[in-house]
Amino acid sequence: MIRSFTRWKKSLKLLALSRKPLTGLVTWAAACLLIPAWAQAPARQGALSPTTALPSLGDGSDITLSAERSIGDRIARELYRDPDFIEDPILDEYIQSLWRPLVTSALARGEMSPEMQERFAWKILLGKDRSVNAFALPGGYMGVHLGLLSVVSSRDELASVMAHELSHVTQRHISRSMSAQSRMTPIMIGTMILGLLAASKSPQSAQALIVGGQAAAIQSQLSFSRDMEREADRVGYSVMTDAGFDPQGFVSMFGKLQQASALNDNGSFPYLRSHPMTTERMADMQGRQQLLTARTAQSQPDFEHAIMTARSKVLSQPGVDMLRSWTQEAADPLLARQTVAKQVSVLYTAAVAQMSLRDPQLAQRLIQRLTPLVQSDAKAFRLVQLLKTDLAYQASDMHGVLAALSAIPAVPSSTAVRRPELLAGVQARTRLGASPALNESLLQLRNWLQEHPGDGQAWQALAAGWMAQGQPLQSLRAEGEAQLARMDYSGALDRFKAAQDVARKQPLLQGADHIEASIVDARLRLVQSLWREQLLER
Repeated sequence: MIRSFTRWKKSLKLLALSRKPLTGLVTWAAACLLIPAWAQAPARQGALSPTTALPSLGDGSDITLSAERSIGDRIARELYRDPDFIEDPILDEYIQSLWRPLVTSALARGEMSPEMQERFAWKILLGKDRSVNAFALPGGYMGVHLGLLSVVSSRDELASVMAHELSHVTQRHISRSMSAQSRMTPIMIGTMILGLLAASKSPQSAQALIVGGQAAAIQSQLSFSRDMEREADRVGYSVMTDAGFDPQGFVSMFGKLQQASALNDNGSFPYLRSHPMTTERMADMQGRQQLLTARTAQSQPDFEHAIMTARSKVLSQPGVDMLRSWTQEAADPLLARQTVAKQVSVLYTAAVAQMSLRDPQLAQRLIQRLTPLVQSDAKAFRLVQLLKTDLAYQASDMHGVLAALSAIPAVPSSTAVRRPELLAGVQARTRLGASPALNESLLQLRNWLQEHPGDGQAWQALAAGWMAQGQPLQSLRAEGEAQLARMDYSGALDRFKAAQDVARKQPLLQGADHIEASIVDARLRLVQSLWREQLLER
């Protein structure tokens, strides 16, 4: 079983080519063995490729979109079970606010076909790993480490990484690499056969032929990887620019990667790298920027991003010593001389750190210092109020949660629903017990789920709310949907069967209960089918 985002990334490498030359070939060979035979089968002759009509360079894959999505689903199932997987409504909302414009831009530019948009998942999974990293998965999944969120200086830098990884998916680099690996294997086999034939005459010549063939295959794989990285840079740069982000984020992000972790410039010779040199990529992006009209720099600090960075640092679980050091930084009298954005970041970090250390009194005082600094920034003020709801919920003060939510200004559109507030309100009213207010909140949550059926966290909140209202059938069905959304088919099967048993024990089902029981039967059949497919994959 995959134990963590980092360990999974190092072991499978289905998401990107290995940065280690000698292990990359072995990893990709192992990856191809893990893929079922039907996934590697060529497409039907005469069938139109989903990217044939696109002007992109992402063609050349023998793997269908459906097969690639199935591979991604198998990996995503493991990541959902990973202890590093995190569901945080505030961070999720922020990531989605960047992700949606990028996907829309890729579709408008023709980098993504309508069929790909429909078939792929387009989901982002957050991991508590402190490394500076993000990765693309087959089938439209993407992983983002909190370590990356904690070091980016602006939303544009984060968008540049996401656009790059998105382009790996839209250009089908993963499936193309698998196809390239299958074409490389005959080269290696051929050189080994020649080596065996030459062994009778000269053992040294035989060894040279075998090693030479392996080196040629490895170099071919590395060159293909470098080409894909350059293509993802080029396409991602255009996608993020058309989505309205500042392309300077691409250049500054490369600088951060080079300084923070030396992911690419590790001293290897350029021809032994799987990625182009970071300096080369920075120069390419700077050259492209000269062709664009200069953009006006932001006149106001981005408090929202500063808060997201602070939240990511603490939720990545850095350890007690680091949490205490952040609190000491907030107590430094010289902090008042720093910029307002720096003060906001330090105080928010310290407040969340104190919540993690279970010191609500000190966390409350830090929030009191923080609130006046963000009073004039609507987005930042909202995030501080949501932090107050976290603190009140931790103290089991549900009325305090609702009071903090009521202080958040309403959205301009009466039909707009913001997910963090919705979840916090439902959870607080659920803890307070059955009431008309809880009924209204549950209705809003059900409306949300009609548009976002894959929101496992929302389904879980709905399940708890229904149980508080004395509706076990609806609650069990919602629990089943939550497990299904997280691709835990065994858990979903258990919940739907339990819901079916509850329905059978009721002497007469009427109205909503009858409809709910019919839905449970249908969903149970679906999960049984998915569970059988999963067993066949093992």
